[in-house]
Amino acid sequence: KQWYQRRVRAECITGVDIVEEMLRVAAGKELSYTQADIGIKGWAVECRVYAEDPVRYLPSIGLLTKYIEPSVAENTSDNGVRCDSGILEGSCISIHYDPMICKLVTFAPTRREAIAKMEGALDDYVIDGITHNTPLLREILSNEAFLTGDVSTKFLEEEYPQGFSGAELSAGQRSELFPALAVLHHTKANRSGASGSFKYIISGEGEERGEVTVNVGKDGGFSVTMDGETVPVTPTANLYESLQKFTLDNGRSVTVQQLDFNGVTHSIRYRCCKKELTILSPLQQQFMDMMPEKPVLDTSNLILSPMPGSLLMLSVEEGDEVLEGTEVAVIVAMKMNNSLKAPKSGKIKKIWAKPGDVVDGDQKIIEFE
Repeated sequence: KQWYQRRVRAECITGVDIVEEMLRVAAGKELSYTQADIGIKGWAVECRVYAEDPVRYLPSIGLLTKYIEPSVAENTSDNGVRCDSGILEGSCISIHYDPMICKLVTFAPTRREAIAKMEGALDDYVIDGITHNTPLLREILSNEAFLTGDVSTKFLEEEYPQGFSGAELSAGQRSELFPALAVLHHTKANRSGASGSFKYIISGEGEERGEVTVNVGKDGGFSVTMDGETVPVTPTANLYESLQKFTLDNGRSVTVQQLDFNGVTHSIRYRCCKKELTILSPLQQQFMDMMPEKPVLDTSNLILSPMPGSLLMLSVEEGDEVLEGTEVAVIVAMKMNNSLKAPKSGKIKKIWAKPGDVVDGDQKIIEFE
């Protein structure tokens, strides 16, 4: 079984169709190769893409509202992308089965080339409607310890001791994303096609504001000025395609997945991480800064379901006194039992679900006084 699970990478670097050989043996025939016939050519990297929250390592269920696999059109015998999946757009990831979406494999003459190809494949992999682990996979690929091969089974524990909370934009990534997104926004928001310079302010939760100027030439070409530097930006995709690609100066390529746009806020994926970035004119931003902040909902007295699943068991009743850390319920999802524990000591005020109920993620299960 373990050999079969790893056959994809082995096939890429040996050229041997292992499943075909398995079927030959099962039919009573001899292998068509000897060990001496099999050589190793190049490197292969495999990412297992799961319907899983990469922050909490919990499965996700739902309908795949958008699903586009990375292109394999340019594959050659020693360089390419392989996507072994069993789903299509419109498929449903349920609570009853393993949440794996695919085994994504890239292969190239060197390890660094295979890793770079995997980064591009993940950037081009459009999966929407569910939560998935591509942000963590993409982050690991650029981790220095991984790049140098200094890894062990304690990799996640050592490299992300506080857990993975999403990749923050570096200065270099910010200097790529903001100009590309500014051009996309201007093209969508300003249909006149007029030449000139147009100022915008880009902001988002956890991101430093960026002031950019989109310069539109008389020939319709774009350049963007940001932090005192001006770079040419060339869109290379249709305005409404899910994958938006841009070429910056020196041939730098930027890929942005556009998920939603409400006129001012872009819901996107960049390097697989989902971001909500708002782009406003200076006057719009001035008015926005005057708006009161939305109060944060207090959930400190609630136990919420961490994922969609079925409520298997309740260990408490209304009126019970419980101690912090006591198991109060069990949720079943993806063939696994997930224990819910009291976040504090206190008295149970209300129970919002009963055993056998199918619950959504973040649905109220138990309320404390």
